[in-house]
Amino acid sequence: MYDLHLTPEQLEIRDTVRDFVRNEVKPVTLHPGRLEPFEKPLLTDILGAASKMGLRALALSDESGGAGADHLTACLVIEELAQGDPDIAVVVARTAVLAHLVFDELMTASLRGRFLPQFMDDHDFHLAFVAREPEAGLAPHYHRPSPAGAAAPVNAVKKGEEWVINGEISAVANAPIAKLFVVEAGGSALLVPRGTAGLTIEASANRGASGGAAPVIRWHHGSAGKVVFRDCKVPAGNLLGADKAASAAREYAKRSAVVHAAANVGIGQVAFEAAVDYAKLRRQGGKHIIEHQAIGTLLAEIAVKLEVARNIVWKAAWALDHPEAVSDRSVSGLPLHHVARAYVGDIIVEVTERAAECFGAMGVMRDMPLQKYVGDALVFKHGEPGAGATKLLIAEAVAGFERE
Repeated sequence: MYDLHLTPEQLEIRDTVRDFVRNEVKPVTLHPGRLEPFEKPLLTDILGAASKMGLRALALSDESGGAGADHLTACLVIEELAQGDPDIAVVVARTAVLAHLVFDELMTASLRGRFLPQFMDDHDFHLAFVAREPEAGLAPHYHRPSPAGAAAPVNAVKKGEEWVINGEISAVANAPIAKLFVVEAGGSALLVPRGTAGLTIEASANRGASGGAAPVIRWHHGSAGKVVFRDCKVPAGNLLGADKAASAAREYAKRSAVVHAAANVGIGQVAFEAAVDYAKLRRQGGKHIIEHQAIGTLLAEIAVKLEVARNIVWKAAWALDHPEAVSDRSVSGLPLHHVARAYVGDIIVEVTERAAECFGAMGVMRDMPLQKYVGDALVFKHGEPGAGATKLLIAEAVAGFERE
C-alpha cells in the first residue's frame, strides 16, 4: 500500500535541512546583489557545509558509511535544499545518487577500498557520470533510424594492463568539481580520477563565443562542463564492469529524474510562500490583497498544483523504493519517474509565473526573487538533456511498445 506517512527520522532530517536553508543558504542566495547579476558562480562554501552535514552521502548504505536514505527521503532533502539554491540541490543530488549506485552496487571490494575512504574523508569530493543521456537523441530520430555510422563520443581500448580512453562529451553534470569520473566508453564503465594524464575539464563558458559583453544564460542547474580524453590511460583494475555502462547510465538517469523533480517542486514551494507572504503584507482597497477574491483564488490554484506535483514525485520515489508494488500491480506500471519529470516540469513553470503575478509589476524586477524562481523553473523544464523525449517514453509504456 502506498504510504504517505513520514517516519520520525524523515521528519527530523527534513527539519534539519530546512533550518540550514533558512539560516545559511537563503541569506546569501536572496541577497539583492546576487539576484542582480546574470553570472552566479556556484556557492562552494555552502556546498561544503551541506557536505559536512552528510548530504553528499545521503543515499550511501550504512555499511559504506552513509545514511542509507531511500529515494523518498532523498526527495525530501533535495526539495528543501532547492528552496535555498537549486544549484546546490542538484550537485548534492547527483553525487548522492551516483555514490549509492557506484560504491554500493557497481564497485568490487578492492575498488571500494581504494576510492570510498577518499570520498568519505574529503567533503569536496564529488562524482560525475560521463555518458550521453540514454534517451537524449530519442525525439529527433523517433520515427527514423539514427544517422548511420554515428560513433560513440567516448571509446576505450584495452592495451596490456591499461585502458586508453579517447573522446569528449559536453555539458557533463558536476564535471568542474568532480574528483572521480564514471566513464561510459564502448559499453564498459571505467573509473577515472581527476588529475589523470590525458583528462581535461573545460567549464561551461559564461559569455558568448564572440567575446562580446552580453552574458550567456546557462541552461542547467549545478555545475557542468566539457570532459575531454586524449590518450587518457587508467589501470585495467579501474573497470567497473564490461557491458554494464548502458544499464548503469539508464539506472542513474532514472533515479536522478525523481530527485530533480523534487528540486523543481522546491522552486514552486518557495515561490508560493513568497507570494503568500506578500499577499498578507500588501494592502489595497482597505484590506490585505490575500482577502481579495482574485488573489485568493490564484493562490488556491497554486496550492492545488503544488500538492499534486509533490504527490507524484513522492509516489515515484516510493515506487523506486518498493519495486514489488509495481510487480504485484499495487502501483501503476507506468514509468512514474518519467511521469513525475514531465508533469512537474510543466506545472512548476505555471506555479512560479502565477506566483509572480501576485506581485504585479514588481514580479519581473531583476532584484526580486520571483524573477529568479521563474527562471529556475524554466531551466528545469528545458535545460535537461532528453527532457523532450520523456513523454515519448511514457507513450511507449501506455502502448506496450518496445523499441529495438
